[in-house]
Amino acid sequence: MNDMTANLKTAEPQRVRGPPGHSTVGTDDLEAAAQFYNRLMAVFGIGRFLVQPGRAVYHGERTPEFGVIKPFDGTAGQWRHGGVRGTSRAQVRDAHATAPQAGGSDEGAPGPRGENGEGPYCAYFRDPEGILVHRAGPDKA
Repeated sequence: MNDMTANLKTAEPQRVRGPPGHSTVGTDDLEAAAQFYNRLMAVFGIGRFLVQPGRAVYHGERTPEFGVIKPFDGTAGQWRHGGVRGTSRAQVRDAHATAPQAGGSDEGAPGPRGENGEGPYCAYFRDPEGILVHRAGPDKA
């Protein structure tokens, strides 16, 4: 039994949320990337869910929702952008503030996007290896 199957046996039923299931980003430095995403996911109350030593670290509540992996074929840089949804504008701001503190970089301040500032509320940042991540939140405050 691994960490994932142990957690599934004890998990309570959860409201169905639908896609995307989980997303992953590739890395050449699993330890550094895992530390960055540990801090970033903590902003959203999401901890480590499954660790495959030397291969992958997955974060999630009751299932893997986001993972950072060391690709078997060495193509870590192939996947360059990911987006995740926030539950509030404050959470979007917190994620944006956490990213540089955890070794990432700013790529766009939190705020509404689109014409007249009426689009989705987003923030953009890069992880330590330059992968662009954006955090979208509710359109209303």
